[in-house]
Amino acid sequence: MYPEFLKRNVSLAAISTDDTADALKMMELTGAEFAILSDKDAEVAKAYGVYNLLRDGVATPSAVIVSPESDIEWKYVGESISDRPPPDAILAQIDRLIQ
Repeated sequence: MYPEFLKRNVSLAAISTDDTADALKMMELTGAEFAILSDKDAEVAKAYGVYNLLRDGVATPSAVIVSPESDIEWKYVGESISDRPPPDAILAQIDRLIQ
């Protein structure tokens, strides 16, 4: 569904608490068309309030929509390691914000 994000002029990135080498491997493994960035020290995860919420020492699966002005417009925080919003739910939030 990546082209749907591009149609909306949205930049998309994943942030992982893995090191850079593992983040690059994940990009290759998944065939991601967007960047998967390393947050090895979990600084970004902590800043967004999603670090170690599941008591597993990593960022909790989350999706955040940030405006061009750097404001958090929408945030979804998973309740388990597999709880992630589907892309169409994120797109619906983007559509709500850009109208």
